[in-house]
Amino acid sequence: QVQLVESGGGVVHPGDSLRLTCTASRRTFPLHTVTWFRQVPGKEREFVASITRVGTMQDYAASVKGRFTISRDNAQNTVYLQMNSLTLEDTAVYYCAQKVGVGSIYYTSEYDYWGQGTQVTVSS
Repeated sequence: QVQLVESGGGVVHPGDSLRLTCTASRRTFPLHTVTWFRQVPGKEREFVASITRVGTMQDYAASVKGRFTISRDNAQNTVYLQMNSLTLEDTAVYYCAQKVGVGSIYYTSEYDYWGQGTQVTVSS
């Protein structure tokens, strides 16, 4: 079993930056793809950004591309999401998830482990 813990959320203004952190409990964390999703009340959880196990490939939702950067430090069992130029539409609970299998990175059903989420609120 893998435990994922997110941190770094908070309340910021439009245009501000935040860095989210996802830390895993097991040393097998570096072996698998890790993805950030986000969810607002009443809507489905949506893909934000993903990074492969050695960090050589990243993928981003169109809505965050150019503003968000995903990275990982496998020695620390940690994945980061640097969020710049935040907008009101980025307000959500952000979750990190780890996928063991080879299915699509875009679908929540493909993920085996989830964190509890961290709230990001962008407010003017």
